[in-house]
Parts: sequence; C-alpha cells; structure tokens
Amino acid sequence: MSATKHRSTVLSVLPFAMMAAVALLDVATGPTMHFLPLVSLGPAFAPLVGGWRRTACVGAIALLLCLTLAWYDNLTDVRRASVTLASVLGVTVAGLVAVSMRRKREAELDNVRSIAEAAQRVLLKPVPRLAGRLRAAVSYTSAVAEARIGGDLYEVVAAPEGVRVIVGDVQGKGLEAVETAAVVLGAFREAALDEADLEQVGHRLERSVARQLDGEKFVTAILAEVSDHQVTFLNFGHPAPMVIRADGTMDLPQPSAYALPLGLGEHGGAEPEPFVTDFRPGDQLLLYTDGIIEARDADHRFYPLTERAHLLKEPDPEAALETLRQDLLHHVNGPLQDDAAMLLLRYR
Repeated sequence: MSATKHRSTVLSVLPFAMMAAVALLDVATGPTMHFLPLVSLGPAFAPLVGGWRRTACVGAIALLLCLTLAWYDNLTDVRRASVTLASVLGVTVAGLVAVSMRRKREAELDNVRSIAEAAQRVLLKPVPRLAGRLRAAVSYTSAVAEARIGGDLYEVVAAPEGVRVIVGDVQGKGLEAVETAAVVLGAFREAALDEADLEQVGHRLERSVARQLDGEKFVTAILAEVSDHQVTFLNFGHPAPMVIRADGTMDLPQPSAYALPLGLGEHGGAEPEPFVTDFRPGDQLLLYTDGIIEARDADHRFYPLTERAHLLKEPDPEAALETLRQDLLHHVNGPLQDDAAMLLLRYR
C-alpha cells in the first residue's frame, strides 16, 4: 500500500475511532467525568477526506452518540446536555463548510494540473521512437509534482546532417525556468534544421539565450549529432554523456575544456569544442541532467549512475529507462529534490 493511500485510509477511519474511544472512556469512567463534549472530535476530523454526505453522516452519528451517552450518564443537567449537542452541531456545520472549500480548491488544482500537462506537451513534445537508425526513449520526473513540469529540457530532431539531440537544465525552478526552457527548445528546433554543423547550432543557441536572459540566469546543455557510426558532442557545462558499448563496456566522453553554460557567454571563457566518439550498432547513448547524479539517499550518498548502467540492458528502451528511474526513486526513497530527465538513444 502506498503512503498516500495509507494516509487516506487512516484519515477515513479517524473520526469513527475518536468517537468510539470517547464512548468507551465515558462508559469506563462513569457519569462523573463528563467526557461527552469530546464527541465533537468526530465531526471535527470528518472534513479531512470525503464529501459533504460523509461529513453529515459523521455529525448525525455524533449527535446520536451524545443522546445515548447523556441517557446512560443520567445527565439531568439539561443546560449541559444542550450545550454539548449544540457544539457537536456547530462543528458539523463548520465541517460542511470546510468540505465545500476543500472541494473548490481541489477543482482549482486539477485545472492547474491540466494546464501544466498541456504546457508540457507543447514544450516537451514526445520524442520520435525512431529517428533514422536510432531508437529513442525519454524519462522525465519533475521535482514539482503538483505541476508535473519543470526546467529540464530535451529534444530529438532528424536533420539532413544526422540526428541532432539536446538535453539541458535551466537554472532555477517554476514558471521562469519553464519560459527559459521554451526559448532554448524553440531556438534548437530551428537551428538543428538550418545549420550545417553542430558548432553553428551551439552558436545560435548561445545568441538566442543571451538575448532572452538577463545575464544572471543560465542553462547547462549538451548537444549531440549522430551520423556515420560516430556521435559528435558540444558540452555547455553539462554532465558528461554515458555511452554503453555493445560488449557492455562504458565510456564517459568529455571535451578537453568545458564551455560556460548557455547565457554566460558574454562573461568570456572558452568556446565549446566538439568532441567525437564511435557509435555503432548495439551501442547506447544516455544523456541526463544533474537531477540524476546529484540525487542523494538518506546517508547523503549520490546516485551511482555509472554502476547502474547494466539496468539499461532490457530490449525495450522505454522499459529500460523506467527500470533505471525506479532504481533512482528507490535510492532516494522519497520525492526528488530536483528535476530529472534522461534521454536514451540506441543504434539499431
């Protein structure tokens, strides 16, 4: 049973458990202690889950229980009994109002989630399963679970020069990060089809991001172009790609010098240098964001991605990525603290 389902079950039973406990306590101690007002705890907890019918039902049970215990306790003080019944009735009415407000907030949250999902479908379009001789799969987990969208980005474009890919991570979170991701993806989708080589794609991205950002924000990104049994990379301050060979060996190709992230080019620094590695049938290429390798467990140990490369051996790339994602969630044993995106390319 999941933690959410377990919590919902506990909250559903809680009002009845509270009223039962008060009744048993009243019967056990006799009429001298007057636990009768505590029956209102049942209707007080009822609005936490369920609708107005359930809350009204709990209130009716509480009123009936008050009358029964008053008769059992031989409560001759009519004023005390009336005050107790009035308190139970008042708490029940307040609970009905709370249920109405909670339902309204839940409806508003559902609308926000629907809008966020629509925005994500526009911003992060599904990658093509087949691109040339490549099979592609993607996994995306947002740290903002309520919105289901964040600042990580990815795209696969089949260009005349080869299959071009980007995976990036926008500094920050929230709507500003989403807006920046939209700028980067829009520029990449155009440049990937227009520019003759990957370096020109990178220059165009840098210009587009520099025009849009204020100089304080940035985007780490890695660009890749697969063609002629090799893959060319441009790395803008992003984690190194992981290449898993057909024989099971693994490589983390890196440039001789890393360039600054996109948006920081005006501060100087080295130009991005393309670097090349072989990519042949049976090989796999995993691009990812730092939300993967910086995820920590309860002992603050980082997720050992290189030691989990064997989890990508499943024939179906989507299933392989999901296996890796579940292993990541098991490592942190809770919600991720940062967005986590993975893009897997397989040479068929």
